[in-house]
Amino acid sequence: MFQKNSILFFLLFFCSVGAQNTVQKDSIAKSNLKFNYKQLIIPSILIGYGIVGFDNPELLGFNEQVKTEVNEHIDEKVSLDDFTQHVPAVSVYVINNLGIDGKNNLKDRSIILGTSYLLMATTVTGLKHITHVERPDGGQNSFPSGHTATAFAGAEFLFQEYKDVSIWYGISGYLVATGTGIFRMLNDRHWLTDVAAGAGIGILSTKVAYWIFPYTNKLFTKNNKNSKSVGILPFYNGNQTGLGVLLKF
Repeated sequence: MFQKNSILFFLLFFCSVGAQNTVQKDSIAKSNLKFNYKQLIIPSILIGYGIVGFDNPELLGFNEQVKTEVNEHIDEKVSLDDFTQHVPAVSVYVINNLGIDGKNNLKDRSIILGTSYLLMATTVTGLKHITHVERPDGGQNSFPSGHTATAFAGAEFLFQEYKDVSIWYGISGYLVATGTGIFRMLNDRHWLTDVAAGAGIGILSTKVAYWIFPYTNKLFTKNNKNSKSVGILPFYNGNQTGLGVLLKF
């Protein structure tokens, strides 16, 4: 069963289907982000920080220090992160419905986002089962932060789709994603190393989704334009994985 925040995500997503017939453009040539090793630097640093934190006494001590500071100054937990994790990705569809065209049309951007979420969910879920890091409030699935990974995957998606329109779209998405990671720590659900690694995984997942789009696009492209097609959009909300279905006739 979908949680409320997941339902909100898919309601906004399917609302954008109506815009497909009015905003159609040939975006296939623009969809793939060309690989550049420099684009690996930031996500690699973030993921590396999280991994090194497993055994590094200084980083483990800093994790505890952050937790202590949070508990001393925050009395009430606020679950805004359950909502904000989806805001950057959903914003792409909302902005497009407002008449501001991004880089790609509905089909192309949905394939890219679905690929990103699939890569991100697989990586996060696998690492959680392998590492068994204890959460600040208990539990053995702390590393990495799934909420943060979702938020940063969406932030990079928003950045890539609208950076040519205005850089502020991308900045706002990353601010929301950063806030999501902060709330995960404020709510005593994750360590700083979990959040850093989640951010790196989210960013990298979306970059890879753009790099391999020419190949994933072939799975959804038909020679017959009038043929029926089905789009699958994976999602991960930190606790659950699932699939949304998009039908086109």
